[in-house]
Amino acid sequence: MLSQLFVAAALIQAPAAPQARATQPVRRGLLTKAEGAEGGYTLIAPLRSTTTWLLDADGEPVHTWTSDAPPGQSVYLLENGHLLRCERVDSDVFSGGGQGGRVREYDWDGELVWEYVCADDTRLQHHDVEPLPNGNLLVIAWELRTEEQALAAGRSPQLLPAERLWPDMVLEIEPNPPSGGKVVWEWHAWDHLIQDRDPELPHFGEVAAHPGRIDVNISTREPEATPEELEQQERLARLGYVDPGPAAATDDGGPPGRGADWLHCNAIDYSPELDMIVLSSRELSELWFIDHSTTTDEARGSEGGRWGRGGDLLLRLGNPRWSGAEGERTLFGQHDAQWIPAGLPGAGNILVFNNGEDGVRESSTVDELKVTFGEPGQTPLVETVARYASPDYSSHISGAQRLEGGNTLICAGESGRVVEVTPGGEVVWEYLNPHGGDVELGGPGGPGGRTGPGAGGPHPGRPPRDGGPGGRPGRGPGPGGDGKSLFRATRIPAGYAGLSRLGS
Repeated sequence: MLSQLFVAAALIQAPAAPQARATQPVRRGLLTKAEGAEGGYTLIAPLRSTTTWLLDADGEPVHTWTSDAPPGQSVYLLENGHLLRCERVDSDVFSGGGQGGRVREYDWDGELVWEYVCADDTRLQHHDVEPLPNGNLLVIAWELRTEEQALAAGRSPQLLPAERLWPDMVLEIEPNPPSGGKVVWEWHAWDHLIQDRDPELPHFGEVAAHPGRIDVNISTREPEATPEELEQQERLARLGYVDPGPAAATDDGGPPGRGADWLHCNAIDYSPELDMIVLSSRELSELWFIDHSTTTDEARGSEGGRWGRGGDLLLRLGNPRWSGAEGERTLFGQHDAQWIPAGLPGAGNILVFNNGEDGVRESSTVDELKVTFGEPGQTPLVETVARYASPDYSSHISGAQRLEGGNTLICAGESGRVVEVTPGGEVVWEYLNPHGGDVELGGPGGPGGRTGPGAGGPHPGRPPRDGGPGGRPGRGPGPGGDGKSLFRATRIPAGYAGLSRLGS
């Protein structure tokens, strides 16, 4: 294990200077396919595109699905050959990085067979969903808390630049095709607060003594938007990750939802062996582990469930500062936290894309963590067992995946570069995304309106442009840029059941 860590650590190098890349002609598509690559198919949904691509081992498209909106953000190929796609819709209340609003399921031929809309004045789906073994779906969503509610919970008025908060919640949805679903379980971060600011208000206590609870006065933002933050906002708008519209900005000119999206959970995964959920909070650089065996009532409190702690956080990793604990920070704006599935090398370990942070850690890695949960009440053991270098520094989006033969797929999302590396870190497959950029900011026919595929009338057998019961399709997030950025890339093994229609 030590030798593996040593080899992987040796691969971590400072990223190439941006100007060095810019002076070279950019070749896109398949760049490397060497002995040791595992093959299969790769699923991508560029952030500024209405199309989802399935690529073969040579990087050539073999199948596509087209919608009327860009992703919001993750996509999955299901075992029945259907595409499960989070999609972005407009919202007058929520506008921020990773914005979604609806989840749609398309069959292999692109026909819409189910949708679930989570977009109204009180909540909005964002970033990721997780299909469960029982056919249900876990959904991450923001829920609106007003300035009055935030102040009553102990939030400092200086930490409310948006005059509202969007704490995250998790909903388990039982689908009801062709439209809608039933919420059968839910968890709310708002039910698990702690604050040490005002003893007359709820949740008062010592933050460090309650690591299972979330400090309502956590804030990673300065009181006013800095030039660096505004520059980052412009870059993310070009990638298609945020809406740069002035209506979405805060009074100080800051990014949409500035300070409201205070947790920014960007990934969710489920372990059937543990009946446990892992949530990735990018804003706090933490992974949260939550007991899914609870009832909804138990998930509101601090008792019950397999682990006896209700909905309180069972474990939090990555940034001890936010729990008031001592220790070294190990995560920096991470994405795509997931358990490696049973049957794959490293099964049961956590894989996470550790993005890095501008001015703090300007390199990106994929970290593999062994997290051992003992009996309820015992402190889990955590060990880093492997680390791989990302091909590019990517401070936002991005992801990773363990493959059947032991290789690891790494997606540097901002550049749209996807590589497959061996356990020793050798790159055996490399692809630079050439697709996307067909979506621009603005409504149909207006300035900056959508162009390219999806800009005309509805595709035969596909949803109409008005989104049907799902509401308005999302405006194309982000003018400028080349539009090739990826939230994630997913490798599909050649023998996967969901590919049975391929070639038919």
